[in-house]
Amino acid sequence: MKFLPLTLLALLALASCGKRGNPLPPGPAGDITYPHTYPSN
Repeated sequence: MKFLPLTLLALLALASCGKRGNPLPPGPAGDITYPHTYPSN
């Protein structure tokens, strides 16, 4: 039980590191190549 508070603190610290929302590629929208659809064979 001694490590439970430390584990919870570590999990909360790691959970707060991420950005909210979907990742967006850098640059103008016209210059972004991926993701694009591939032709079906």
